[in-house]
Amino acid sequence: MADIVKLAKDLISKGPHKIEDSPKRVRILQSKQYLVDTTDAKFVWEHPYYPQYYVPRLEVKGELVHVEKHPEGFETCMLATDDQPVEKVLVFTTDPLRDLVRFDFKAMDAWFEEDEQIFVHPKDPYKRVDIKRSSRHVKVQIDDMTIAETSNAMFLFETMLRPRYYLPATCVDQKLLTRSDTVTSCPYKGDANYYNVTINGREYKDAIWYYRYPTPESVPVAGLLCFYNEKVDIWIDGVKEPR
Repeated sequence: MADIVKLAKDLISKGPHKIEDSPKRVRILQSKQYLVDTTDAKFVWEHPYYPQYYVPRLEVKGELVHVEKHPEGFETCMLATDDQPVEKVLVFTTDPLRDLVRFDFKAMDAWFEEDEQIFVHPKDPYKRVDIKRSSRHVKVQIDDMTIAETSNAMFLFETMLRPRYYLPATCVDQKLLTRSDTVTSCPYKGDANYYNVTINGREYKDAIWYYRYPTPESVPVAGLLCFYNEKVDIWIDGVKEPR
């Protein structure tokens, strides 16, 4: 609970980075019931990187229990349901977030925009992913050993991030790869699996990732392998990129 108390105090004293109306219908599913079904959700940027959904108090179904009022202008509480109560709920009673409720995104069973489920966190409406096929020559080295080379890569450009290069699996030296148990999730691209790379007895953990079943907008990189620019040496048309 201490973490959300600190968050609330910071949001009230310093203000969110940005607040905007969302035009989408937003629903929150928990314990087989929709606790929220609203077209009046707000995008709230608690930090510069991506927003969270905050919803109007009047749109929340159920009883708020174990309410603790804080003098700064917010309440911490739980939301009673037919199953387990929802914990770490914030209700704001002062501007600029007055009468808005924050639920922990990861604690809920599912979130929906219109009729599609969203994952990890809401997508930033100012962020986009462009994927372009490129004939530029890509070479990847680790420890001075070339492990991948192609002129048939997909270049992925994501707002505010460095480009990533997705290569056909057939252009990567498969003898150097072992499957990793690591799985990460991205709201823009989906669930990523990883490979470790072993060269001269040294393992470079999770140096490669790939998406078996990416989100619809990222389908062009399905099954392609991407190296962490920060962990390997990459040349594009003979020019070495900084790590």
